[in-house]
Amino acid sequence: MSSVVNKRVAIVGAGPSGLAQLRAFQSAAEKGTEIPDIVCFEKQADWGGLWNYTWRTGLDEHGEPCHGSMYRYLWSNAPKECLEFADYTFDEHFGRSIGSYPPRAVLWDYIKGRVEKADVRKWVRFNSPVRMITYADSTEKFTVTVHNHAAGKTYSEEFDFVVVATGHFSVPNVPYFDGVEQFTGRVLHSHDFRDAVEFSGKDVLIIGRSYSAEDIASQCFKYGAKSVTISYRSQPIGYEWPDNIQEVPLLQTIRNKTCSFKDGTSKEVDAIILCTGYIHHYPFLPDELRLTIANVFYPPGLMFDVQAWFARDVILGRKAIPSSAAEMDVDGECWREAERRLTSETETIRFQGDYVKALMTETDYPAFDIEAVGKVWSQWLRHKRENIMTFRDNVYESTMTGKMSTHHHTRWLEALDDSLKSYLRKTEQGF
Repeated sequence: MSSVVNKRVAIVGAGPSGLAQLRAFQSAAEKGTEIPDIVCFEKQADWGGLWNYTWRTGLDEHGEPCHGSMYRYLWSNAPKECLEFADYTFDEHFGRSIGSYPPRAVLWDYIKGRVEKADVRKWVRFNSPVRMITYADSTEKFTVTVHNHAAGKTYSEEFDFVVVATGHFSVPNVPYFDGVEQFTGRVLHSHDFRDAVEFSGKDVLIIGRSYSAEDIASQCFKYGAKSVTISYRSQPIGYEWPDNIQEVPLLQTIRNKTCSFKDGTSKEVDAIILCTGYIHHYPFLPDELRLTIANVFYPPGLMFDVQAWFARDVILGRKAIPSSAAEMDVDGECWREAERRLTSETETIRFQGDYVKALMTETDYPAFDIEAVGKVWSQWLRHKRENIMTFRDNVYESTMTGKMSTHHHTRWLEALDDSLKSYLRKTEQGF
């Protein structure tokens, strides 16, 4: 194993991916392994990435593009049992059982709890966006240029390794629709959506059919929108929606407030919310270092928790990687080809489980039952198909502790306060 003495590692971003990388190194250190000097650069004032809510949109207090796409009243759209850390359970953090679909504030508290216990905040420099990263073949080192907003200066430091953990849900993909410049209502991307109450009593048009579209549609219904129209490009989401939510083919033209769709129908709306996804954007990387990739379920270079352990072991010299990019591409293409053959959501769940298992066999990441997690995912899919408006009222068994979650004290449709205090309020029994 190569020595890490005097080596330095830069981690860009202190969201879930960056925090996983910090925890991976701390885990090795607590087991007696010598680790490099770790520096994590975070553009926001606190860690948590997208889970760190801000009321701001557009630009932040420093004139930087707002990273967060999080909105008020967001509740997890997946069971917490599928998000649970193998080394830090929800029971350990909260000291008791909670529901399976916690709101943002609860999940952020949990994510923070893990890294606060690990005492890795000392490795993070906040309010420090990375401006540029370059690599020199002559020194085999990266030069990382950073702006320190607190000091009002830009500086550069050298590192032996760089982990890019900035995520890819912060730079909106904004398509153009004929006549949008004439629209007299409100137009925004889901990145800038902050509060469904704003659309109470209004007719809302949502463009898109993925998770943001279905959740924002549900939020607008929950908080009193007069009607919600979901416009899809390829096929409808297909859930059995409440009467005032309908799905229509793709938007074609906009004239004042009248929106016309591909099937010849039209609707007058007060607001258009573009749930049209995000682009991969790494402005701090030169072309030769920048990753070019589409959104896939096998994402080379993107970080999940187990991937952080694998990346750590490569840096520590525990794992050898192929000597050529071509050799790496052969393995990656095998996974991508397997993904292209997927024909159902159930197959996709199994595929991702196989990928995680493959990584786990290569590291000392805490073992857990991946098949059990897959079963929870399958239950989640079934419950969503049964009723998109009540699926969050279901509970599941933790694959880490074997304990069953408890029903939240209020059904999701009636739970209008998403604060940590309100959520953790105890009652004699659930609803």
